[in-house]
Amino acid sequence: MEIGQHIDALERAGLDFVDAAEKAGLDAPVPTCPDWTVRDLVQHVGYVHRWATAYVRDARAAVLTDDEEEQAVGPMPADADLVPWFQAGHLALVDRLRAAPSDLTCWHFLPADSPLAFWARRQAHETIIHRADLHAASGQSDGVARDLGVDGIDELLMTFYAARGSRLRCDAPATLAVEASDAPNSWTVRMGPTGADITRGTDTAADCTLRGPASDLYLALWNRRTTADLHVNGDPAVLSLWRSSATIRWT
Repeated sequence: MEIGQHIDALERAGLDFVDAAEKAGLDAPVPTCPDWTVRDLVQHVGYVHRWATAYVRDARAAVLTDDEEEQAVGPMPADADLVPWFQAGHLALVDRLRAAPSDLTCWHFLPADSPLAFWARRQAHETIIHRADLHAASGQSDGVARDLGVDGIDELLMTFYAARGSRLRCDAPATLAVEASDAPNSWTVRMGPTGADITRGTDTAADCTLRGPASDLYLALWNRRTTADLHVNGDPAVLSLWRSSATIRWT
């Protein structure tokens, strides 16, 4: 996907996020984020948007210090102002990304074609996945277009876990293949005692293969939906291992 497509996806997801937050109410629990309420989720994503905006706006080459990050985000508003605060931060991020030069140089934390490509893609998927959390809180269904689902799976597997594969450890080697049923895309996750090695393409000797539409796979691999209605061939314990080990935490 192109940078402009990611920015458009971010914009749409943020608008949907607001609608879902208002429908659910700030005190509603978020089933996909245990111990969080909608309030926590709105605060979190609003914080992340302002944090990301600072790097793009200032072409910031180094990681923000704690004091600089606090200044970039600003004070957390009261409940009555929380959703408008989120909207303002989301709009500022979208505007900054659209106005940024293609040769923008700034800090980023995962492999990408460029810093601008990284921030547009990462913030799009950050917002889309947390929109799914809000939809779970308000009892709404969720999904994404096929190409966005494929892109999101690829970002998760080929950047997050290719760079941080040591998180996916298991005592005995285990291989999970992931196949999109509505696109010519697949991935293989080989886990072992020292971590994981992840490649594009299907290992036909995988211990377990998870297959389904790209949108469903995207949400399932982010642990935002069940896999009960997807095609699972082979040892289901390997899929269970993924679902218990594959967590991304904000630190």
